[in-house]
Amino acid sequence: MKKILFTLIIALAAGLSASAQKFAMVDMEYILRNVPAYEMANEQLNQVSLRWEKEVTELSKEAETMYKNYQSERVFLTDDQKKKREEEIVAKEKEVTDLKYKYFGPEGELYKKRQSLMKPIQEEVYNAIKKVAEEKGYQAIFDRASSQSIVFASPRIDVSNDVLAKLGYSK
Repeated sequence: MKKILFTLIIALAAGLSASAQKFAMVDMEYILRNVPAYEMANEQLNQVSLRWEKEVTELSKEAETMYKNYQSERVFLTDDQKKKREEEIVAKEKEVTDLKYKYFGPEGELYKKRQSLMKPIQEEVYNAIKKVAEEKGYQAIFDRASSQSIVFASPRIDVSNDVLAKLGYSK
């Protein structure tokens, strides 16, 4: 009898503590789409990326042209001239690789530009989410956009519009 009563009390306490937890969802993609500064930063990144891609492509075409010219003229060149041309082609290809890495590498210019443009916006959104959580007493707010394990979430627990309102973009 005591075991049943003890188990019942434990189950009741666990149930009460679990129901006391409040949580909500946000859709970061939706929020960021509705923040004009994010859209402008994204457009700016796209423009810079396209400009750099064009620069890399042009340099790559130069290397390709050098190689094709070498192939067609190779029979008329001396061994020293062949070696010199091959070295020039290899140097041009290395220049292309270095430029790609400089712009698009893991610590490249595009990464740095993205960090400088996006980080302030992301911090502002994070702070707004934190304020909404504190004001409404949520212990956790999950991102619907990045969580693949959420199969269904009620629209009633979505506080994305509250976050947008906190940012000054009412929906």
